Amino acid sequence: MSAAARRRKAPALEPKDPAFYSREYNNRALVPEHPEYFRRWAEASKTARARMICYLDRAYGDSPHETLDLFPARKGDGTCLMFIHGGYWRSLDKSDFSFLAPAWVDAGVSLAVVNYALCPAVTIEEIVRQMLRASRWLWLHAEEYGMDQDRLYVCGHSAGGHLTAMMMAALWPVFDPRLPKDLWKGGLAVSGLYDLRPLVHVEWLQPDLRLDEETALRLSPAFLPPATRAPVMTCVGGAESSEFKRQNALLAERWRTVFAGDIELPGANHFSVMDALADPQSALFQGARRLMKLDR
Repeated sequence: MSAAARRRKAPALEPKDPAFYSREYNNRALVPEHPEYFRRWAEASKTARARMICYLDRAYGDSPHETLDLFPARKGDGTCLMFIHGGYWRSLDKSDFSFLAPAWVDAGVSLAVVNYALCPAVTIEEIVRQMLRASRWLWLHAEEYGMDQDRLYVCGHSAGGHLTAMMMAALWPVFDPRLPKDLWKGGLAVSGLYDLRPLVHVEWLQPDLRLDEETALRLSPAFLPPATRAPVMTCVGGAESSEFKRQNALLAERWRTVFAGDIELPGANHFSVMDALADPQSALFQGARRLMKLDR
């Protein structure tokens, strides 16, 4: 079935001044202290890679950008979480997010942190295809790294939340007949973007993303059906912009048949939500454990 045939009718986008979208989607301007988050994450990530068992830069495709870092858990039931970073598909790197590994490996969950080529060198559509290839690699090679093919979950932040939802909408046997339709047993989308149409009107993003209305709609997971009944959870920080909160609510409403709950983080901004994903005591970490059925 073609993507056009699967696409659900999208409601009209409420007209807004382009300045509104430019402001609402400019997370770095909304959180002036964002460089401190990046500095702290990079430092903690470097420490994690130095101290932990890890397999770095495993190639999942032909492009030099198609690599992932794998932090295997020595205990647990073979559960693996693949994490997709954000940065509006145009910035950041998997190496910035190794700091997530200590808490998850300690909880018995292997962590795969995946990289992808960045816009404008490639399109968002190509990044989606790269994530399909990364998912396939992880499923095909899971057992080599002590992971269970039937215990794979995907999570992403911001643009990575968008890519997470796209993975939950993917028709895996169509992409590769070797793959099961339920390759991912669940997805956690954090501060994600599920309706890309507003980004067409964000002037400072357009030179890199090069979106038009048709492409934005085609790449909006809110208007695609989830591919299976695997559960999907969402989260958005309480201090995030109204547009990110709208995006979060939109996926919950459009995907209500698989929606497994929203994780509330009062007071969290677009970057501090990531700290919560590395904190075993946080509501986000505990919610992810529920998604993976590790709270029983």
